[in-house]
Amino acid sequence: MESMLNKLKSTVTKVTADVTSAVMGNPVTREFDVGRHIASGGSGLAWKIFNGIKKSTKQEVAVFVFDKKLIDKYQKFEKDQIIDSLKRGVQQLTRLRHPRLLTVQHPLEESRDCLAFCTEPVFASLANVLGNWENLPSPVSPDIRDYKLYDVETKYGLLQVSEGLSFLHSSVKMVHGNITPENIILNKSGVWKIMGFDFCVSSTNPSEQEPKFPCKEWDPNLPSLCLPNPEYLAPEYILSVSCETASDMYSLGTVMYAVFNKGKPIFEVNKQDIYKSFSRQLDQLSRLGSSSLTSIPEEVREHVKLLLNVTPTVRPDADQMTKIPFFDDVGAVTLQYFDTLFQRDNLQKSQFFKGLPKVLPKLPKRVIVQRILPCLTSEFVNPDMVPFVLPNVLLIAEECTKEEYVKLILPELGPVFKQQEPIQILLIFLQKMDLLLTKTPPDEIKNSVLPMVYRALEAPSIQIQELCLNIIPTFANLIEYPSMKNALIPRIKNACLQTSSLAVRVNSLVCLGKILEYLDKWFVLDDILPFLQQIPSKEPAVLMGILGIYKCTFTHKKLGITKEQLAGKVLPHLIPLSIENNLNLNQFNSFISVIKEMLNRLESEHKTKLEQLHIMQEQQKSLDIGNQMNASEETKITNVGNQQIDKVFNSIGADLLTGGEPGNKEDGLQSKHKGASLTLEEKQKLAKEQEQAQKLKSQQPLKPQMHTPVAPVKQTKDLTDTLMDNMSSLTSLSVSTPKISAPSTFTSVPSMDLGMMFSTPIDNTKRNLTNGLNANTGFQTSGFNVPVNTNHNFFSSPGTPGVTKMTLGTPSSLPNFNAMNPSPAGAKQTQQRPTDMSALNNLFGPQKPKVSMNQLSQQKPNQWLNQFVPPQGSPGMGSTVMGTQMNMIGQSAFGMQGNPFFNPQNFAQPPSTMTNSSSASNDLKDLFG
Repeated sequence: MESMLNKLKSTVTKVTADVTSAVMGNPVTREFDVGRHIASGGSGLAWKIFNGIKKSTKQEVAVFVFDKKLIDKYQKFEKDQIIDSLKRGVQQLTRLRHPRLLTVQHPLEESRDCLAFCTEPVFASLANVLGNWENLPSPVSPDIRDYKLYDVETKYGLLQVSEGLSFLHSSVKMVHGNITPENIILNKSGVWKIMGFDFCVSSTNPSEQEPKFPCKEWDPNLPSLCLPNPEYLAPEYILSVSCETASDMYSLGTVMYAVFNKGKPIFEVNKQDIYKSFSRQLDQLSRLGSSSLTSIPEEVREHVKLLLNVTPTVRPDADQMTKIPFFDDVGAVTLQYFDTLFQRDNLQKSQFFKGLPKVLPKLPKRVIVQRILPCLTSEFVNPDMVPFVLPNVLLIAEECTKEEYVKLILPELGPVFKQQEPIQILLIFLQKMDLLLTKTPPDEIKNSVLPMVYRALEAPSIQIQELCLNIIPTFANLIEYPSMKNALIPRIKNACLQTSSLAVRVNSLVCLGKILEYLDKWFVLDDILPFLQQIPSKEPAVLMGILGIYKCTFTHKKLGITKEQLAGKVLPHLIPLSIENNLNLNQFNSFISVIKEMLNRLESEHKTKLEQLHIMQEQQKSLDIGNQMNASEETKITNVGNQQIDKVFNSIGADLLTGGEPGNKEDGLQSKHKGASLTLEEKQKLAKEQEQAQKLKSQQPLKPQMHTPVAPVKQTKDLTDTLMDNMSSLTSLSVSTPKISAPSTFTSVPSMDLGMMFSTPIDNTKRNLTNGLNANTGFQTSGFNVPVNTNHNFFSSPGTPGVTKMTLGTPSSLPNFNAMNPSPAGAKQTQQRPTDMSALNNLFGPQKPKVSMNQLSQQKPNQWLNQFVPPQGSPGMGSTVMGTQMNMIGQSAFGMQGNPFFNPQNFAQPPSTMTNSSSASNDLKDLFG
């Protein structure tokens, strides 16, 4: 890699040094910047050709430089002869002006080191193209090394040389004297031009007389640069010391042979013995046959043979050569016509440009780009010719690469984009819009191409609008989304709403329908669909266009219409349109089909949504019930803990009251149970109490505080929501088919932290209890009530002290009630159908027989109460815990808090009637659904 960089560096340095040394100090450098060495030309390829730019105008030129170091080996007088010969040739070229002669831009300038002059831009000499790379930079440029002449270039090039000789012979009365590949230059456009007038001979006779050309005798002692190239020189120059215009025609024949024979001349000449060589050459020419010219195309072979004839008068003249059939090739004629285009009028030009698209495919791309394209773009200054020229330019653009298009064509199209007249220009551009958007850079599209499309949509011509609307969908995918959304769509909508042409309106709708896939879903829903409702006309074609847009949006995978849009905007718009009188049966069926599809999807989507919501609600209910059950179990565990703590502190309080001796409590318990036999459960409980008392003995005795202890009031859990959610199960109970609760026990709701044994009375006014039945069933006395049937008193006597007459029923709703507060004055009490409450009888133990309300009403109060009182001396009478549980059952289940007949210290259920918390949970579930 490093060696390659060094080699490149040395090459650049060498070239720069050559340029600097060759041109340094020459007056040409004052006006021109000399660039890269690109070719060589002139007699003996002595002139180096450089790229150059004119400083004042930035115009591209070619700089011809002759370095005097090439002739350092010669004597001074020989150097002067060479310099004079070169000067003479350049000066003669500068005086002559013709399209077939190389154009001089700046005359010859001489400095101490070089000669230099400037011409039109040059590619190379014909000798360089044919493989003679003498005096070229090393390595040879790939542009020259790989250059191959096409047939049309060869034909037209030889025709151009013939035309140049015709000009010299007929108009100037001059013989060139050295027509060789070195003196034929290919300019930047590929045109063949003549230079090297070092040995030209002008006629000595006046113009009206027969021209006579003097000839100098061949001097082999002169330097080679002071003599013409003998390999292309006519025999009469050497053998008879004469020349005429036919001598140049012989040279033309040898050039034609070399062009078709890879640059090799027909004869090789020994410059040391020039006379002998020409004598032998003359003999060969007299016997020249077609077999020697096999490399030359057959259609021109005979003409070349005539040009190489020994007798000058037999040779065709230049004017005759321009008319031979070989040069009648379509490509050559086309190129010839372009060279004379400036001489034609608009009618002739228009006819020629109309037929040009048929010819262009037959020509090589290089010829088209170098020769034809510049001629076409030069006609853009003539507005009347633009509609005829533009299709050919765009046809050439299709064959060009993007880089060639941007460099060669787009700069010429810029002014044409802005032309609005004639209107055909806009039509042509619209037809080739895909080409423009594909090869034009984004900035130019935004600044030049799309504004032209916008002008077409706003054009007054209906034909232009229709064409534009038909073409837009073909290149919509190449337009950037912001430009489409903010500039193109609004203009299409305006064209649809403001036009008076039905065709434009329909085409606008069709155009919108075709470009929907390139738009955003919400832009379509928010901008396109509301626009459809603004269209005023009701013609069938317009209605079907509206339907088509709705259907495309509805069925497209990327777009789609939401069910809210369908229900609120689309269907209310489509249904009235479907019954327009202008629609035929098929059109009506199309409307109904789309409407049915929309309704089916609307039904399906909304039904699915509702089903999902229903499932979610059911899941949420199950989760709420589970959370409530978990909370209930947690509350029960907390209650059990609180009861154990109450029991411990009650025992400690009793010890403190009896003198602080734990043995007193144990003796008291034993004395309580002396008179009756204990069940196994009671004995186990008694053993646990003894163990607990034993543990307390080892602890330090608690000293009572000075202030009166107040038991903390525990906030009860609000079960109103739970009871209301399950109201459906309560209301489903009926008198005829009452739901009987299966479990035989019932667990109380959270404890109200009632004081035990020694605790201070609890302020009932600070409690918030939830009544599960009715506001009228709340009491301010502690205790509990029992399940009763509707409209029955507790006792047969209405005047029983301490008992309030009440009526129970199943309410329609279960609001929260405060047991301590009376019902609001304005509250309405609704009479409900009586509900069988006999299922609550199981709360008080399965071992007792059920008592009907009729039996209760016939019993006396004491007899009725005795059913719930254990035998005297039962160990359960002194159980504080059991009394508390029964008290909680009464308070929680029925909201009874102050009844003196049911004091928990007087009554207690046997331990066997209590069950665990999970059984209680099941009871609750059975009770409340």
